Amino acid sequence: MRAEGNNTKIYREQLITVDDLEQFKVELLTEFRALLKGTGAQPGKKWLKTHEVRKMLGISAGKLLTLRINGTLPYTKIGGVIYYDQEDIQQMFMSKKFQHP
Repeated sequence: MRAEGNNTKIYREQLITVDDLEQFKVELLTEFRALLKGTGAQPGKKWLKTHEVRKMLGISAGKLLTLRINGTLPYTKIGGVIYYDQEDIQQMFMSKKFQHP
């Protein structure tokens, strides 16, 4: 089989089938799930609990407490459970970012 307009040969083994695409989709979704699982947070989850934030940032309970106390990381406490907004975590990183001249 020849491609139109040039002399490049296309062989039967090079064609992609619907089954190939389906298998690729499954593999890609599996990889995405593994990556999301590694962050410790669910995709699209706005509010995180203390253990999720600690895992995501790789910090101790004491360090997270310090970030709360000194006002670096805002939080909400409802019924004894502390929640953190993912946007606040991102803003904390952006505010601490250093730019080299």
